Amino acid sequence: MSGDHASSTISAQVRHVEALLESRGLLGAGEIDTRIDAFLAGGTPVNGARIAARAWTDPGFAGRLSVDANTAIRELGLSMAGGLQEQRLKVVANGPDEHGVDQHHVVVCTLCSCYPIALLGPSPSWYKSEAYRSRVVRDPRGVLREFGLELPAATSLTVWDASAESRYLVVPRRPDGTGGLTEEELAGLVTRNGLIGTAAV
Repeated sequence: MSGDHASSTISAQVRHVEALLESRGLLGAGEIDTRIDAFLAGGTPVNGARIAARAWTDPGFAGRLSVDANTAIRELGLSMAGGLQEQRLKVVANGPDEHGVDQHHVVVCTLCSCYPIALLGPSPSWYKSEAYRSRVVRDPRGVLREFGLELPAATSLTVWDASAESRYLVVPRRPDGTGGLTEEELAGLVTRNGLIGTAAV
């Protein structure tokens, strides 16, 4: 599940259109790059790690997160807007549900590569690959096994499909033996793959 699938032909076409828009005065020189940089400036997996650590340490926040994640993340000074229209964020948590059944969640975008970029920054290249997008919905356990994550047979596995309107974030299961760690130390344990559901913490 690795590799860069960017097309140099498409990149050249995008650069050509950008040059035409600039030459006709519809865009300032470098304006698209400036806007993209501004959009990506606040996005980093550290934001997702902070969300997970707060959910682990504050049950009230975890509850608010499950009901309205867009509003809850503002408590941490975070937003899904990224300078553009705000997308809906749904946060799902790994671990036992109210009936004690162990739950594991994994995120994909089967149509393209929708991802909470404004919050987490650019997605990993494998997330955009056709191999991941097509296989994780058909054989999620097999795909997770390739990432080194072997789930018990009794674990219920849900695949969430992102869209243009909605994005997903996984709160990984809190590791055992971390009761004495601070929220900041807990956040340091969380990886980007854990926030997608392809890794445990």
